[in-house]
Amino acid sequence: MAFATRRFVRAASSSSSSSSAAAAAAATAAAKKLLVKHVTVIGGGLMGAGIAQIAAASGHTVVLVDQSDEILKKSTKGIEESLKRVTKKKFADKPEAGAEFIEKTLKNLTTSTDAVAVVHSTDLVIEAIVENQEIKNELFKRLDKFAPEHTIFASNTSSLQITQLANSTTRQDRFGGLHFFNPVPMMKLVEVIKTPMTSQKTFESLMDFSKAVGKSPVSCKDTPGFIVNRLLVPYMMEAVRLFERGDASKEDIDVAMKLGAGYPMGPFELLDYVGLDTSKYIIDGWHALEPNNPLFAPSPLVDKLVAEKKLGKKTGEGFYKYK
Repeated sequence: MAFATRRFVRAASSSSSSSSAAAAAAATAAAKKLLVKHVTVIGGGLMGAGIAQIAAASGHTVVLVDQSDEILKKSTKGIEESLKRVTKKKFADKPEAGAEFIEKTLKNLTTSTDAVAVVHSTDLVIEAIVENQEIKNELFKRLDKFAPEHTIFASNTSSLQITQLANSTTRQDRFGGLHFFNPVPMMKLVEVIKTPMTSQKTFESLMDFSKAVGKSPVSCKDTPGFIVNRLLVPYMMEAVRLFERGDASKEDIDVAMKLGAGYPMGPFELLDYVGLDTSKYIIDGWHALEPNNPLFAPSPLVDKLVAEKKLGKKTGEGFYKYK
C-alpha cells in the first residue's frame, strides 16, 4: 500500500511539474509576443486608408505610404471625413470630445512616399495595394531588406495565397494575413491568416493587434478565399450560372435572396458593388489553382461583361445600369 502511495505521489509530482513547465512555457511565449506600437500601411486606397484610420484612432503610431503626395492628400481628406462621421455617432452629445478624438487620431498619422525609409522603425507592415501577385511580391521582397528583424509583415489580400507572398521574403515565420473588410471603420471582422510557416508568436501578435484596433478577429488557414470570400464568391458565381441557364431572372434571384435569406443585397447587386473585374480576377485565380473544382469554374457572361468594360457601379453598368 505504501509502495502504491509513493508511486502515486511521484506520478502526481511529475504531473504537477509538467503542468508547471507547460504554464511557464506559455507565460514565456506570451512575454515574447510583439506588442505592436508602430504600424506602416502600404497603399492609400479605401482599404489602406481605412486600416490607417483605425490603427491611428486606437493609439498606434501610423505611417500611410503611397506613390504620390496627391494620392496621400486624397487619402488624408477621406480619413478626416470618415472620422467626422464616426464622431457624430460616437460623440453625439459631446462635440468637444469628438473634436479631441479627431485631433489625437490625426496626430498619430503621418504620410510618406518612401516605404523603404519608414519601415526601419516599424513593428508591423500591412500591405493594401493592387491585387497583383507579382507587384506584391516585389514590394515585400524590397521591404524585407530594410525592415528590422522583429517586424511582422501582413497582407490585406482577399484572394491571393499568403504563403506565396511570404516566400518572397526571408521572414516567413513573421508573415501572415490580415484581411479587413470594406468599409474598414464600420466592419467589425478581420480574418487573421496563418500559413504553415507563421510562428505562433506572430499569429498571436496579429490577433492581439486586431483586437486592439477594435475588431473581432477570426482565424483561418491559408486556403483560397479564407472564410468569407470562399463562401461568398462561389455563391455569387452560382447565381450567375442559374441566370445563364435561364432558370430565373437576375431580378428575381436578387429579390429571392433578399426576402428569402434575409441578405441586404442580392448576388447580382453585390457583384456590381464589388466589381465584376475583381470577382473575375478572384475566380480565375482559384480556377488556376484547382481547375477541376466546379465551384471555381469561370463564367462566360462575367467574362463578356468585363471585356466590354461593364464592371458594375464604378463604371455605371454591370448586370444593372446606374445613373
